[in-house]
Amino acid sequence: MDTIVTAGKLNSNEIFNLLKQFITEVIGEEFVEEMDISMDSSFNKDLEMDSIEIVAFSEKIKAHFGDKIDFTGWLSNMDIDELIGLKLGMIVNFIEECQ
Repeated sequence: MDTIVTAGKLNSNEIFNLLKQFITEVIGEEFVEEMDISMDSSFNKDLEMDSIEIVAFSEKIKAHFGDKIDFTGWLSNMDIDELIGLKLGMIVNFIEECQ
């Protein structure tokens, strides 16, 4: 699934489902089954992802969307409090705006 999207714009629901799939691939299906992942899920508190898992998640976004989405650049403009409070819906909105 790590291929660059070349056709069509995804809607927010499709982006959410794609990102949820990436999260599942990174942290494992057994952990995701126990979670209620929503647009309001935070990476730190709700998903309990560590920095290495977030980097792996970021790499999946880059591999899928290519240069259309500068996810790393977007994250680098955030301060530590913003990063700690990062929610899945914020990433969905960012990707939707960048398409």
